[in-house]
Amino acid sequence: MKNKRFIGLIGLGSWGRNIFRNLYELGVLHTACDSTPDAISGMENEFPAVVYTTSLAEMLLNPDIEAIVVASPAASHHAVAKQSLLSGRHVFVEKPLALTVADGRELVDIADAKDKILMVGHILHYHPAIVKLKECVSSGELGKIQYIYSNRLNIGKVRTEENILWSFAPHDISIILTLIDQNPTRISAFGGDYLIRGIYDTTLTTMEFNGGIKAHIFVSWLHPFKDQKLIVIGSRAMAVFDDTSEEKLFLYPHTIEWQSGNIPVAHKADCRVIPVVMQEPLKEELRHFINCVKAGKRPITDGHEGLRVLTILQATERSLSQRTSHKRFHALETSPHIFVHESAYVDEGAEIGEGTRIWHFSHILKGTKIGKRCMIGQNVVIGPHVSVGDGCKIQNNVSLCRGVTLEDEVFCGPSAVFTNVYNPRAFIERKQEFRETLIKRGATIGANATIVCSVTVGEHAMVGAGALVKSDVLSHAIVVGVPARQIGWACRCGTSLTFTDHISVCGYCGNEYTVKDNNLIIVNEGK
Repeated sequence: MKNKRFIGLIGLGSWGRNIFRNLYELGVLHTACDSTPDAISGMENEFPAVVYTTSLAEMLLNPDIEAIVVASPAASHHAVAKQSLLSGRHVFVEKPLALTVADGRELVDIADAKDKILMVGHILHYHPAIVKLKECVSSGELGKIQYIYSNRLNIGKVRTEENILWSFAPHDISIILTLIDQNPTRISAFGGDYLIRGIYDTTLTTMEFNGGIKAHIFVSWLHPFKDQKLIVIGSRAMAVFDDTSEEKLFLYPHTIEWQSGNIPVAHKADCRVIPVVMQEPLKEELRHFINCVKAGKRPITDGHEGLRVLTILQATERSLSQRTSHKRFHALETSPHIFVHESAYVDEGAEIGEGTRIWHFSHILKGTKIGKRCMIGQNVVIGPHVSVGDGCKIQNNVSLCRGVTLEDEVFCGPSAVFTNVYNPRAFIERKQEFRETLIKRGATIGANATIVCSVTVGEHAMVGAGALVKSDVLSHAIVVGVPARQIGWACRCGTSLTFTDHISVCGYCGNEYTVKDNNLIIVNEGK
């Protein structure tokens, strides 16, 4: 660090002042910023070593500030964090990371592109009792996790800018996902907006996971007393984290004995307090951020973890707003590395690679495997049992039926058509007569082109818009018309080639080609 005091804090509300105190005690707070002058009033005298401002832009002009902590209202998290990341600062954002998955993903992408640390304030990860609970789970002391539930209840400050789900539940969602180490396959939620219409003050969220594991989260700020518990039910023992108790973590090694083969009888065991050396969780969290910035290490609750929690929150919010009693979500919808639009549907048993995006009204059928970094446009149907390689782009209104295989980096233009039966009749079932079609690496299928089944389109071939392909297409060939006929050759980059003395040099990428035995051969690689 160039400067011992290198952190700027944005937001001096009630929680922001807690962060202020800890950063000040850790000796790293350079500047505190709040848009309301009253929030700053009086602090200059008590903490004279800190610089104060009401302007974020002014703070970001200071070269001594290398990291930003965002403790402003949740609605501003995305805008403030984005501005801070773009200015080249490391960023810590109080939960939630943002209010939409799209905004959260943008922050993660910016942080990755800028090679900056983005950390989210999921404070329970830094609570010594939760750290110990994680150790108990990972060591197998509890056995196989069967059920987790949490209560985060209180009577106190009622927020008007965000509902109870976004205010309280992120902490428990984050820990439950970590303990189970998978994303939910089903989410349902209901709640009540008893004080302010449209702002839930009580919600109950249930999640189901593979392997029969279930969890529920009950949050409310309309409760007669404070109750903050996380309970983990395992096959060997049960653990209770009680943040309102002086002792924080308890183990109940109860057992179930099966008598006469099919009668379960519970045997209670004495509760055992698991000793925990307590440290202030907020201070431990901020210390972790400071150490990650200094060492260039990835935080435990980095932007990707924050985005993972955000996807669950958004899915839960959707269940609440639709007031459905039980809404099903494919596990892919809760993966931060895969985007599935809420109007699209992915069948169980389909495999989707990281970085792939699936847009409006598309349907991926069972048994289909789609590679990494693919873009699936609107109203696309793929499957069942279709293979799509990495980096493919499939534009709107394309159907890839069983028997079609796309290798890597294939482009399918809008409304391209693929068939899998040569002589279809509505009144004759020919599912046993499906024919295979192979589109090889890097090929382009133009808009409204039709690929009749049982053909192979070669690598980097170019099928013109509206063409009707009824026979194999050579690698790098350009084909157009009805039926399609070859009219030339295409470079790997897609540029049409012209030949002089049997040699062609691509004007776009510089690759040099010749034709031998009716095949395009590369002679020299361009720059």
